[in-house]
Amino acid sequence: MSLSVRPIGTLGGVLSAGLAAVLVAGCSGSSGSETVAAAAAGGSAPPRAAATGAAPTPTPTPTPTGPYVALGDSYTAGLKISPQVGEPKGCARSAVNYPSLVARALGLAGERFRDVSCSGARTGDLTGAQSTEGGVNPPQLDALTPATRLVTLGIGGNDAGFMEVVGQCAKENLVDALKGLVGSGRAAAPCRDSYAAADGGDQVQRKVDSAGERLGETLKEVKRRSPQARVYVVGYPALLPADPAGCVPVLGSTVAGGDLGFLVEKEQQLNAMLKRRAEAAGAVFVDLSGPSAGHDMCAGETARWVEPPFPTQGLAAIHPNARGQEGAAAAVLKALRG
Repeated sequence: MSLSVRPIGTLGGVLSAGLAAVLVAGCSGSSGSETVAAAAAGGSAPPRAAATGAAPTPTPTPTPTGPYVALGDSYTAGLKISPQVGEPKGCARSAVNYPSLVARALGLAGERFRDVSCSGARTGDLTGAQSTEGGVNPPQLDALTPATRLVTLGIGGNDAGFMEVVGQCAKENLVDALKGLVGSGRAAAPCRDSYAAADGGDQVQRKVDSAGERLGETLKEVKRRSPQARVYVVGYPALLPADPAGCVPVLGSTVAGGDLGFLVEKEQQLNAMLKRRAEAAGAVFVDLSGPSAGHDMCAGETARWVEPPFPTQGLAAIHPNARGQEGAAAAVLKALRG
C-alpha cells in the first residue's frame, strides 16, 4: 500500500464533515470470566466411556498463554479512548483497547504482548510501513515470530471503503433533502440508487470481495510467520440497529430509512466476508455484530458501544468507545476459552 500520510481513524474520519452536515437533527447526547482449565497432562490414557455408553467428556482447548500479537485498524487500536499509549502517536492506541484487556485477562505483559494496531490501517499496512501524522508504524506483521502463539486481527473496513460508503450516503441524502425542499420529491434510498452499477451488479460488494482476496493472502502470511499461533479474525460491531426505524428518534428523518437499511446490509456483507476468509484460512472468526446488538450508535449514551456522528466529547465519531472495547474483549475471550 502507499506510504502517503492518511488521517488517523480513516475508518470514520471521513464522517466528521459529511454526516455532521447531514444529520442536523443530531444524536443525543470486564470481562472477568474464569480461566478455562488447562488440558490434562499428555501421556495419560483417554477416559473410558461410562457403562451407560455415554461418550467421554471432550478435553477443553487450552487457553493460549502467549506471546500474543494484536494487529488491526482504529477499531482495534481504540482511537481517542484514554489513555492513549505507544508509538507512533499517530496510531492512536488505547491502553484499554480490546487487545490490552485480553492480554490483561490472560496475564500477558512485557515481551509476551505486543499491540501494533494502528488507526487508518489497511491490509497493505500489515506488510508495509504505514505513515501517520505522528510517525511511521513499521509493518505490523514484523511483530510476528515463530514463537507467537496468539494473534488477533481486526482489519478490512478501510480496504472495503466502508466509511467512504457511509460518507457518500451522507452526501446523497443531503442532496436529496435539498431537492425535497424545492418540491422535487425525495427518493426512498438515494444512496442505494447511487451505488447500483449500470450492469446491475453491486459496487460495494465488489470492493468487499477485493478486500477479502487481500485478507486471504494476509492470513497465509500470518500462518507462514507464526505457524504455531492460534489466529482470531475480529469482526466489526453493529453500527446501526437491524431495524433502521430504531434510529429515527436519534437521527431524525434526514437520512432515508432505505439508506439506513442499505448501510446495515453493507456492514453485514463486510462481516460475512471476514468470516468466510477466517474459516478458509483455518482461523476463528469472532463475531461482534451479535454481542453489540442493542449497543449501536443509536442506542442511549449509557448503552452504546459505538459513538454517533456527534460523539461524546473527546471520543471519535462512528468508532467504539470504552464500553465497545470491553464488549469486544469479552467476545474474544469467550472465543479463546470456547
